[in-house]
Amino acid sequence: MSGRAWRGTLLAGLGVLAFSGSFPATVFAMEGFDPYLVAVGRAVVAAVAATVFLLVARVPLLPPRSQLRSYGVIVAGVVFGFPLFSGLALHAGASTSHAAVVIGLLPAATAACAVLRAGERPRALFWVSCGLGAVSITVFTLSMGGGHITGADLLLVGALLSAAVGYTEGGRLARDTPGWRVISHTLVLAAPLTVPITVALALATDSRPTAASLAGFAYVGLVSMFLGFIPWYAGLAMGGIARAGQTQLAQPLLTLLWAWLLLDELFGPLTIAAALAVLACVALTQRARS
Repeated sequence: MSGRAWRGTLLAGLGVLAFSGSFPATVFAMEGFDPYLVAVGRAVVAAVAATVFLLVARVPLLPPRSQLRSYGVIVAGVVFGFPLFSGLALHAGASTSHAAVVIGLLPAATAACAVLRAGERPRALFWVSCGLGAVSITVFTLSMGGGHITGADLLLVGALLSAAVGYTEGGRLARDTPGWRVISHTLVLAAPLTVPITVALALATDSRPTAASLAGFAYVGLVSMFLGFIPWYAGLAMGGIARAGQTQLAQPLLTLLWAWLLLDELFGPLTIAAALAVLACVALTQRARS
C-alpha cells in the first residue's frame, strides 16, 4: 500500500473512532429530548460549526450548482436518513450492541456502492461474502427477535443503506474538494430544512435536558455530524472509498466497548459471535472486491 493510501486509511480510522460513539451518545441525548428532535437538531448544531469554518476560510457557503445533485444525495443519506433511522431504532428498543452488530455490514454496503458507482466488475467472491454477511445479520436478528425481524431491525437496515450511499457520494466529491468542505456544504445546504423542522419540534415536544442528554446531543451534533466527517471523507478520497472503508470493520467492536463502559450494557456470546462473523465476512469482501 502506498504512503497516500496509508494516510487515507489513518484518516478514515479517525473518522470511525468518532462515529463509534454515536449510538451511545444518541441514547444519552434521547433521555432528555424527543428522538426526532435529536435526529434533525444535530444537523443544526453541526451547520452552525460548518458555517463558521466556511466563513473563516472565506469559502462560499453553498457548493457549485453542478454538484447540487450529489450534495442532495449526501443530505438525504447522512443528514436525514442515518440519524433518523438509527435514532428511531434505538428509541424502538434496539440496544446499542444490537444496533452495532447490524450496522457492522456498513463497510460491505459502502464498498458495494463504491463498486457500482465506479463501474467496476468485482469477482463473484465479493458478492458471496456480502451474502454471507447478510445471512449472519439475519440469523442474529431472528435469534434476538424471537424468530421475527422487528421494526427496529428494519429501521437499522434503512440507516445502513442511507449511510452507505451518503458515504460513497461524499467520498467521490472529496476527491476534488477537501473533506471538510464537502460536509460543511452539505450541512449548510440542508439548513433551510433542518432549522425550521428543529424549531417546530423544539416547540411541539417535551424536553427534559440533563447534563448527560446535553452532552450526548453535543456529541452527535459536533462530532458525529461534523468533525468526524472531516477525516472520514478525506480518508475515503485519499485511500479509496472501498479500501479506506475497511476501517469501519472496527466500528461495531468499538461501539460495543463504549456501550459497556458508558451504558453498563451487557451482551452475551451471541452478540460477540455475530460481530466477529460480520467482521470476517466484510474483511473478505474487501479482499475480493476487484
